[in-house]
Amino acid sequence: MASAVSPADLQAEASCPVCLDYLRDPVTIECGHNFCRSCLQQRWTGLHVLPCPVCLHHCPDRSCQRNAQLGHLTDVIKQLDSSRRRRRRPRETALCERHREALVLFCEKDLELLCPQCSVSPAHQRHPLTPTARAAARHRRRLRGHAERLREQVEEAEKGLDVQVSQRFELQWKVASQRQKLQSEFEQFNHFFRKELDVVHMRLLTEESAIQEKVIEKKNQMLDHSSTLKVLLNEVLRKCLQTDLDLLTGLGSVYSAYENLEAPAPLSYALKEEVCSLPPQYFGLQNMIDTFQEDLTLDPDTAHHNLFVSQDRKTALFQMTTAHCHPSPQAFTSYPAVLGSERFDAGRHFWQVEVRGVGEWSLGVCRESFPRNAHVSPSPSNGCWQIQLWTSPRDAWHSVHVRRIGVFLDYELGEVSFYNLKNRSHLYTFRERFAEKLLPFFSIGPSSKSLKMSIVKDEHRATS
Repeated sequence: MASAVSPADLQAEASCPVCLDYLRDPVTIECGHNFCRSCLQQRWTGLHVLPCPVCLHHCPDRSCQRNAQLGHLTDVIKQLDSSRRRRRRPRETALCERHREALVLFCEKDLELLCPQCSVSPAHQRHPLTPTARAAARHRRRLRGHAERLREQVEEAEKGLDVQVSQRFELQWKVASQRQKLQSEFEQFNHFFRKELDVVHMRLLTEESAIQEKVIEKKNQMLDHSSTLKVLLNEVLRKCLQTDLDLLTGLGSVYSAYENLEAPAPLSYALKEEVCSLPPQYFGLQNMIDTFQEDLTLDPDTAHHNLFVSQDRKTALFQMTTAHCHPSPQAFTSYPAVLGSERFDAGRHFWQVEVRGVGEWSLGVCRESFPRNAHVSPSPSNGCWQIQLWTSPRDAWHSVHVRRIGVFLDYELGEVSFYNLKNRSHLYTFRERFAEKLLPFFSIGPSSKSLKMSIVKDEHRATS
């Protein structure tokens, strides 16, 4: 024979797991759990990974199905609950078990119900005593205050749990990204360090496993803490709905549980950055990078109107725009180009440029007196030493084919050299006798499609 369903069971089924109140505009998500629409939207605010607040099921998007039938059922349960409360009869006056007299006083120090004889006993002398009605009203207000703070703590705990869940996906993405990057480089020199590749992969897997264990452990702690908060919140809310005597009975344990709450500290981790160790024949280029690398910036005053320079002055993006009415006197006007802010008249200097997108581009150095508005192609004859390259749509489609070029200027020797940093190969060297200051030169062809050039730093420093 099936057991009877209590009104409390019906009320629980019609309640939102987030706000613990009756469902308002209920919606159902992919895993089958129901929530208030506003509660679910608030819980997912700012999250890229969308976990179910109950079972942490990963929802593919923010779409959810409105559950009209559950909304109607909730309205019926609310009406039944209201009728049941109106029909509830007042309970008989509770009596002291020892003296068989009515419990009409409440000891504020010991949080106990007392009869008149208990109140004059030595155990409660000089203790503040309050009539039960007044004590119940005051403690009901206090409990409601605790309930509000508990709601906030539940929300904070749920957010912390969401962060821990997101960290698992973020960790997996970071490890996969590092592995792909390392794999691409190691494949260039497979016969030199295949064994090192296996060792690095094992270190990454070991570190991932160790961090995953900590994340899972922290997630379980967050779940336990969240469950504790919910149980205590339900207890406090249940107390608030009780009669005065029932509310005051066992009140000490509720306050003790509330005051001893301690939220688990959030987990933070730092994934160790693995780097590629280069073969001996490439140490010369790496040493040149480590010794002479410059932290260049672009000069926006020299940029053509079709080149957008980023706020950090590290990136130039090609975008078709209308020419400014009053361009800077230093700006290029005949073709899309921009110069670096630094000027070199001595020494050795190295910088790296990363290119993404489709189209024609060129880079190098030019004289300070190089013409900005002449309709002639840059060349050594007019003071510009550059290489011209083309990125095809097929190359741009694959992130591993992003071009990264190194430029090395030896002013005294009179050389400008270019290197393909993907395979550490030498591309070309100009030789000239320099007589004036030189500036880094960057240009993008007018047929380009959202081509972007960025000045970057070397990410693989050689270790001594």
